[in-house]
Amino acid sequence: MSDNIVFSGSLLFLSLADVFQLLGGNHCTGKLTLHSKYSPDMGVVYFAEGNPVKAFWGKLRGIKAIYGLFGWTDGKYFFSEGDHNTLDTDIAKPMMEIVLEASRRLDDGKIVRIGPDNLYHLDVHETDGDGGHMPHLLPLKGPPVDYLYVMGDYVYSDGAIIVKEGEYGKWLWVISEGTVKIVRETNRGLVTLARLGEGCFIGAVRSLIYGKPHGRSATAIAEGDVHLSILDTEILHREFLSLSENFRKLLLSLDNRLRPINDNAVDAYLEKFSRALPEERFVDDRFQSNTDLFIIRKGTADIIGKGPHGDVHLLSLGVDDVFGKIPFMGFGHEPLAAYVRTTESFEADLIDTTALQREYNNLSHTFRNFVFGTATNISMTTKLFYQLLSKE
Repeated sequence: MSDNIVFSGSLLFLSLADVFQLLGGNHCTGKLTLHSKYSPDMGVVYFAEGNPVKAFWGKLRGIKAIYGLFGWTDGKYFFSEGDHNTLDTDIAKPMMEIVLEASRRLDDGKIVRIGPDNLYHLDVHETDGDGGHMPHLLPLKGPPVDYLYVMGDYVYSDGAIIVKEGEYGKWLWVISEGTVKIVRETNRGLVTLARLGEGCFIGAVRSLIYGKPHGRSATAIAEGDVHLSILDTEILHREFLSLSENFRKLLLSLDNRLRPINDNAVDAYLEKFSRALPEERFVDDRFQSNTDLFIIRKGTADIIGKGPHGDVHLLSLGVDDVFGKIPFMGFGHEPLAAYVRTTESFEADLIDTTALQREYNNLSHTFRNFVFGTATNISMTTKLFYQLLSKE
């Protein structure tokens, strides 16, 4: 175990949510230590491949310790790399799910803020164009992109439209500086679905697949001045083609999840989301495993979310879509936070997750960050959907 500090800084300049996302995006393994003059006890969080697995703060342990630490507004953090396989794991949730849940608890006042009062102010809600209220969304952040993939740099001024919903395009950007809002247009004005910061990507998996442009599912707007780097999709396209058929279908299936989840969030905001579950569907125990991953060969699978106020229909998947436990990512769906209902004539095959894990480990840094970012967007928008649904 190494005690060499490889990453450190101040919570005044980088929040714990940002720190978690950087460690998660880089798949770091090691120990994060936090100190604050406003706390008599230090906080410790152990990470394995970018996910927190054990945490301590005073008498708190596990996920409760992490939620408490998210209340720190002032302090120092230090990350040292090292393998801590001998420790028992007491945290099962993936990193991004923890960040989103902790952010929600902060918004709701369920986490005590620790630090000087005049240094921290959080707007619990942002107002939409019609005077309604949306949950406050923290900007997501990711690791820096490899500049070998960058074709050029562009600057967008505050309020500039980077891509517009419904228009066609195939470019893929990464944010190098600033924040971008992802919005949908509704009859009640713009609805903000996400706020993306440095290291996040703008564009879909299909940007790497098809030679022709694809329709944009949302509008991206600069919040303040934004610096973007346009990526060489030909390099990423070649890497995509080098992957196994199952891995390519997995990535496409992730893309297929994001649009309906965005639709759900908008419908919940407009108070017109239907809670009715699809009829003539069945719960087949063969497909409820907490460890297996499947690819659909025939029929339809409905992903039913275990929402805070009952089951809700998240989305429907078809032939060649993938569902189940993905070993290297989590996005708040099945198997832990959702279950699967299928049509009567349904068939699916098991996927070798060990082989997928090897492929994932061999991805380039930029491609892996793009995959991670796609999963993070799904997780974030699913959480937003649940928050909006609970306010109906």
